[in-house]
Amino acid sequence: MNFFPKNLLEMNGYKFFLFGCLFTSLTWSLSLYMYWKLNTRPDNYSNVKLFRKENTFEYVKKQKSKYFKNHMDKSGINDLGIIKTDDDMATRDKGYKDHGFNALVSLRLGNYRETLPDTRHKLCSTIKYDQNLPSASIIICFYNEHPQALFRTIQSVIRRTPRKLLHEVILINDYSDSENLHKIVDQYINDEILQGIVHLKKTNKREGLIRARLFGANLATGQVLIFLDSHVEVNTDWIQPLLTRVRDNRTQIIAPIIDIIQPDTFDYKSSPLVRGGFNWGLHFKWDSLPKGTLVTDKDFVKPIKTPTIAGGLFAVDREYFNEIGQYDSGMNIWGGENLELSFRVWMCGGSLYIEPCSRVGHVFRQHRPYSAPNNEDTMARNSLRLANVWMDDFKKFFISKRMDLLRLDYGDVSERKALRTKLGCNNFEWYLENVYPEMLLPTDEADRLSKKLENVDKPIFQPWNKRIRNYTAKFLINLSNTNLCIHPIKGHQTKNSKLVLRSCIRNKEQIWYETDKEELVLSKLLCLDSASGNPVIGKCSETGSSQRWKHTDDKGTAFYNLAAGTCLSVNEKRINAEVVMNICNNESSYNKWNLVIV
Repeated sequence: MNFFPKNLLEMNGYKFFLFGCLFTSLTWSLSLYMYWKLNTRPDNYSNVKLFRKENTFEYVKKQKSKYFKNHMDKSGINDLGIIKTDDDMATRDKGYKDHGFNALVSLRLGNYRETLPDTRHKLCSTIKYDQNLPSASIIICFYNEHPQALFRTIQSVIRRTPRKLLHEVILINDYSDSENLHKIVDQYINDEILQGIVHLKKTNKREGLIRARLFGANLATGQVLIFLDSHVEVNTDWIQPLLTRVRDNRTQIIAPIIDIIQPDTFDYKSSPLVRGGFNWGLHFKWDSLPKGTLVTDKDFVKPIKTPTIAGGLFAVDREYFNEIGQYDSGMNIWGGENLELSFRVWMCGGSLYIEPCSRVGHVFRQHRPYSAPNNEDTMARNSLRLANVWMDDFKKFFISKRMDLLRLDYGDVSERKALRTKLGCNNFEWYLENVYPEMLLPTDEADRLSKKLENVDKPIFQPWNKRIRNYTAKFLINLSNTNLCIHPIKGHQTKNSKLVLRSCIRNKEQIWYETDKEELVLSKLLCLDSASGNPVIGKCSETGSSQRWKHTDDKGTAFYNLAAGTCLSVNEKRINAEVVMNICNNESSYNKWNLVIV
C-alpha cells in the first residue's frame, strides 16, 4: 500500500492537514495554560512586571503639572477628610446628620482659611472704590451650627473687611439646643478678644430664621444691614461693591454672587453669573441671564438685575429696610421669605441686583438638618401668606399645584395687605411684565412661549456620555501582590454595577481612564462613584466629590475618595471578592493597588 501522495494536489492537501493538526494542538495548549493561570490562587503570584519604567505619578505630572494637589506626602495620602480611625468616622457621620456637611473636614480646616481662590472677573481687581462708604452691621443667625463653620464665618468677615466699614457683627443664637454651643461661642469671642466688634445674643425661644433676623436687625445700628448665613466665607474685597451700590441707591437691595463650598470636602468653587427666579410652586430657582447681558468684559462687572434673590446673603440700607416693611413676622421658621421680600421690593418702588464683583462662599448642605416645631410645613404656610398678599389673581397658578393647601391656616395677613396699600405698590401683573417678562405662564400660547424662551441664554447641553474629557492616564487597577483587578459585576455599560475582583484582562471591563478632574472612568463611559456607600460605576456628574479619587504612585497606592473619606478596599483576596470602602489603613494590604499601564 502506497501512503505517499501521487500528485502535487495530494501533496498540498497533506501539508494543510499537518498544519491544521499542529495549529489545533497549539491552540489547545495555550487555552489550557491560560485556564491554569486564571485559576491559580492569586497569592502564589509575585509582582509581575506590568508597569512602565516611568511611573504613573511622574507620567501624569508631565501630562498636567497641576493634576495632583498638595495633599500628599511621602507617607501616603494626607487629606483633610481622610478617615483613619473609628472616631474619625463617627465625627464625619454625626456631622452629616447634625449639620448636613462633613464635620471632620470642617473641624480640621480650623477657624479661618488663609487663602481662597479669587473667583471674580479680572476687571474687578482693577476697580478703585471710594473710601467714603457707609459702615455695615453684619447679622448672622445660627441654630445648632458647627462651631468651626461659624468661627470661619466670623473670622472671614473680620479679616477680609476694612475695619472702618465694619460697624459690628451681630450673632443671633436662635435658641440652639446643641449642648454648650452658646457657651462655646461666647468663650471663643472672649479668647479672640472680639467683644468690641462681635455681639452675641440669644432669643428667648426658637424663633426661626425669619424672626431671628428681625431680632438682629432691630439691634443693629450700622447704616447698612448685611445678612449672612452662619456657614459662609467672604472673599476678597467682598463688601466694598455692596456698600457702593447701597450708597448710590438706598432703595436697591444688592446680593453677592454666592460661590459654592462643597459640603463633602469644603473645596471652594466659583459660581457662574446667573439671576434669581421662581416657579409656580413658589420655589426659588436660578435662571440664565437674558440674551445680550454679557457681551464685553465690562458687562461682567456690572450689577445684574434679578427678579428675586436667594435670601441668605444680601445688603440693604437699614432705614429703607424698616420703611419697606422688613420681613413678614407672621412667617414661621424658614421658607418663602426671600420671594416675599423680592416681590415687595420690586412692586413697591425698589429694585434687586446681584453684584458680580462681590463673592461669598456658602456651604451648600446636603440636607436641611433641622425642622420646624411640630414638623409644620413652614414653606407651604409662608408661601400661602405671600401668595394671598402679593400675587393677586396669579395666586391661582400656585394653588393649582398645591390643592392640598386650600384649607391650611396661614394666619392673619391684614397688616401686610395694609402695608401694600400704604406703600402704593404696583400689582403682580406689573411685576411680571416689567421685572420678569421671561416668566412662563400656564396660559401662554405657543408663539408667546417661544418668544419668551428665545430671550434667555440657554447653556449648551452636552449629553453626559458624550462630554469631552481630558484623560491623563489609562490603566487597570490591580490588587497588590495578586493577579486580580477591579471588574464591574454587571459589565462596564451598566449603571450602579458593583465591583468585584477578577483575573486581570486588558479589555473594556477593566480599563480605567483618569481625568484631570480626578475622575476614574471605566472604558470612557461610567465613573467610579462612592455616593451609595459602596463603590459602583455610574453616570459621570462632574460636580460631586463622590467621583473624585486621589492616589499617590502607581505601585501599592491607596485610592482615597474625597466625599467618603475612605479608601477602595476588599475583605478577601480572591476572585469575585466585593470591592468596598474601608478606613484608610496604611498597614493593610487589602487597600493597596497597582496601576497597570495599558
